[in-house]
Parts: sequence; C-alpha cells; structure tokens
Amino acid sequence: MTALTLSTAALPGLRADAIVIGVAKGTASAAGGPVVVPGAEAVDKAYDGRLTGVLETLGASGAEGEVTKLPAPTGFKTPLVVAVGLGTQPEKDAAPDTEALRRAAGVAARALSGSKKAVFALPMTDAADAGAVAEGALLGAYSFDAYKNTSDNGGKGRKKARKAPLAEVVLAGVPSRDKAFKAAVARATTVAEELNRARDLVNTPPNDLDPEAFAAVAQAAAKEHGIKVQVLDEKALAKGGHGGILGVGAGSASGPRLVKLSYTSAKAKKHLAFVGKGITYDSGGISLKPAGHNETMKCDMSGAAAVFAAVVAAARLGLAVNVTGWLALAENMPSGSATRPGDVLRMYSGKTVEVLNTDAEGRLVLADALWAASEEEPDAIVDVATLTGAMVLALGNRTFGIMANDDTFRAAVLEAAEEAGEPAWPMPLPEHLRKGMDSATADIANMGERMGGGLVAGLFLREFVGEGITWAHLDIAGPAFNEGGPFGYTPKGGTGSAVRTLVRLAEQTAAGELG
Repeated sequence: MTALTLSTAALPGLRADAIVIGVAKGTASAAGGPVVVPGAEAVDKAYDGRLTGVLETLGASGAEGEVTKLPAPTGFKTPLVVAVGLGTQPEKDAAPDTEALRRAAGVAARALSGSKKAVFALPMTDAADAGAVAEGALLGAYSFDAYKNTSDNGGKGRKKARKAPLAEVVLAGVPSRDKAFKAAVARATTVAEELNRARDLVNTPPNDLDPEAFAAVAQAAAKEHGIKVQVLDEKALAKGGHGGILGVGAGSASGPRLVKLSYTSAKAKKHLAFVGKGITYDSGGISLKPAGHNETMKCDMSGAAAVFAAVVAAARLGLAVNVTGWLALAENMPSGSATRPGDVLRMYSGKTVEVLNTDAEGRLVLADALWAASEEEPDAIVDVATLTGAMVLALGNRTFGIMANDDTFRAAVLEAAEEAGEPAWPMPLPEHLRKGMDSATADIANMGERMGGGLVAGLFLREFVGEGITWAHLDIAGPAFNEGGPFGYTPKGGTGSAVRTLVRLAEQTAAGELG
C-alpha cells in the first residue's frame, strides 16, 4: 500500500515528483473563476501572486475532480504542480469540508499513478482535515493488480510497463509530533488499509474466493489482530439447524460457512453485532439470472467484506466497544442438489420459509446469521448486504439505503454514514408490504410484492431479529461495485462501501454518543 509521511518542511525544499494544491470554484461574486485555497501560498508567491491567472489560462475552473498540471515555479525542487478541483466554494475564505478534501486527495493520488512521491499541500487546518486528506489519498491510490502481468499484453511480445500506484504521500505542513494530527492520520491509515482489504476481496475472482477461502482469510486476520474466530462448516451448520445458509449453498460444490469474529475490549460498555451477506458468487440458482446480470456477481459478498474489514479496523484502533462480526458465506449455484422454487427451508430461528425465487438468496443466509447474532443480545445489530436491485432503482449507484426497527437508531446510522463521507438515505418499512410474504405452506415466503422490493427484503430480515433488539439494515447493492469510471477516491470495481460507516458507528458507540 502507498506509504504516508508527515512534513513541516518548506515546500520549495521538498524533493518529490509533484506538489498537489487545491483550487476551488469561486462563487458568483468572484465571477465563478478558480480560487487557490490555503496550502498553496508558497507556490503562489513563487509565481509572483499570479497562480490564479496561470490556472485560469490553462482552463482550470476549480470544479470537483478537475486536474490541472503545470510546471513548478523557479526555486522548487519539485518539477510539477498538480492543482486539483475541490468544487464550489460556499463563501469567501470558507474552508473546504472534509469530504471535499477526501475526494480531491483521491483524484490527485490517482492522477499521479506511476509517481514515486507526491507532496500534498491541501488545506489542513486541523486534525480532521489531515485525516481526510490522508484517507482520500490512500484510497485514491488503490489498484487491484493481483491478476495482471507486469506488461499490458500478458507478457508476450513488446512490453509496455503499467503504471504502479503512487508510492508515497507526504502531507505538507502537518506536525508529526502533534498528538491530534498524529492520531487522525494513524486512524485514516488503518481505516484505508482495511477498506482496501475489503476491496481486494470483492475484486477477487470467485474461482479463488469461495466460502472456504474467505473463511481462511478471516481466520488469518483474526490471528494477526487478536480477534477470536469461529468457523461453522457444512457439518456444523447442519447440526445447528442453519437451514437458510445450507439451502442457499446446496447447489454448489463449494460448501457454505458461517464465520464469527469477536473483538472484545476490557473498557467496553456496549456490544455491536455486524452481519454481512457473503455470497461469493450469485448465479441466481435455479432461478437463473439472465445474460448480462451475472458478470459482476463476484461482488455479492461485499457486505461480508465490509463487516470483516470493520471488525479488524475496530480491533486495530483499540475501540472501547465489543464488536462481533458474522459472515454468512455461500455460493449460489444451480445443480441437481440446488434448492428449488417451492422448497421449504427450516431456518436457524425455527421459522419455515417457502422459497419462491432462489435468486432472493441473500435474505436467507442473513436470516440465519441475524438470529445467531440475536442470541448474544447485543445492544444493536447492523446488517450489510448487496440485497436488491430495487434499491439501486430507488437510490442509484452511489447511495445505500438504511432501514431499521427503531427510527432513532436509523438516524444515528445515517449520521455515522454522513460523517464518514458515505452517501446514504433513510428508507421506511411499510407494514402493509408484510402481507405479500404470507405463505399457504410455510411461516413466510422469501418474496413479496414486486413494487417496493427493497423494503420487502428489509421486512423479511426484520422477522429474524430477536425481540427487543435494535437493528438496522444497509442495502449497498448500488455503491458496492462501481462498473463505471473511477471518481474521487472511488476506483472501478469493488468500493468497500459501508466499511467507514460501520467503523464510525463503532467509534460513536465507544465514545458513549449512542444510547
């Protein structure tokens, strides 16, 4: 991963491949032109105060995500200046918000791929700003190269080297001995490392990441970071009566797993349980997905990846809260042994479910894991899943939905997401939609009304949360996997959606900010 260091040295004397500065889009009163933000004073001075004019001549406007490159001024040991757009400045002399800094740093890091070292001179007036720039740069520099050769043509014929990620980020003007700044940057590094680990898992091809392999990754990380781990294989799942997970995994040659990760703190007063959907590949089962809908289904374990990363991050940060992660892992495949539409599964809770559509499998594995999590009576449960296409239709590709059985907790999860910089939106659980899942054969069906399908899925999950336990459901089907071009600090492919929200929720709980 990209290295990160702090420096208080003057910009002209720093040796690097580039210096990154920020440019905002001016307000209407400033004629809408580019505005150089704090951090770039030394560069502007070396340009005799004409940096804004130079940028404007080069076509810079300060729009979010815009990158403008220009030669460094005379007297600098760095040959290049990279001006990155922060978006519209809300008012004169107003500091950019942390998310704008995070995105700008990500854009700059990606634009500097192939470089060995870059100095980031973005505005960092406090520790939160420094943490945002560090996090954005480390996330923006991410690249998944495990399956690529060192040349762009598979190593045959004429070779052309691929650009490696930016190797080192230097945060300029950040005091390395200041405890607050040092802590913020250390936190950002930990969160970014674990989020990038989640991205790696999501991007790994399903032939190399089946449930058993995912469980092995979790076991190795647990051993490294002092986390207790328990893995239930097919025999243990059958003995325990986990009919949902077994039913989904029945058609695959790769057996399902239920992984429990337990981080405990001696200072903890609260206990959070995170539950993640981990379908390592989703063909739809007997209800096979149509062509064009299964090529990216390696990402259907993004919820489990997020939960795994969040638990490890909580352990590495030493948060004063107990966090238990449940990874419900299975591969959904069609075969002679696969669950059929019309079959009835007896879940771990004892309830029976009529399976009307085997492609509504995520809710089945989550149901077993939610009930297992409920048995420990945590203060709250949050599940994360790429659950429904309906949520993508409702909220698009960059926003996840939040449902809950408690309005106050739903608001708290939304606040955590907003603080973390993850777009989210509160969604209801309309009681009238529950009737659509009534079954003449079983206690409940796994399908209900087509309209409002994302909400129906949330209502199904609610049935498997223990009585009196506060619960929230995050449907990350939209933002979990980016099929378009990269933006901000978000790459193409696996994004690590919800990791930062879960970590922030754990931090708030540890600090006593949640009831």
